[in-house]
Amino acid sequence: QLGESGGGTVQAGGSLNLSCVASGRSYSSYSMSWFRQVPGKERKFVAGINWDGGATRYGDSVKGRFTISRDNAKDMVYLQMTSLKPEDAAIYYCAAGDDFYSNYVPASEYEYEYWGQGTQVTVSS
Repeated sequence: QLGESGGGTVQAGGSLNLSCVASGRSYSSYSMSWFRQVPGKERKFVAGINWDGGATRYGDSVKGRFTISRDNAKDMVYLQMTSLKPEDAAIYYCAAGDDFYSNYVPASEYEYEYWGQGTQVTVSS
């Protein structure tokens, strides 16, 4: 299972740090990513990191503002979000792929096998 935390309400321009913890099994061999979804809209890729942290990938709208990292010893993935904008408001989901020891980070939600329940991020203007 994957469990997200760290969501909340922040003013535009502010920062939030999201965390995703794995329980029950380890995902340290797989790519991990963050997606976000606004009700009524499709889920969108935010950021991803390969199994050893050697490769990262970001959605265009968050490049330069968000940073993804992971700690395999703790089975944790993090998303540091800065300079938040109202359009960043969404439910943020953590996801794990099924790509074993890959250096490629998928951006399609269909390449992710395991999902958390999500954490709400609200950005007030």
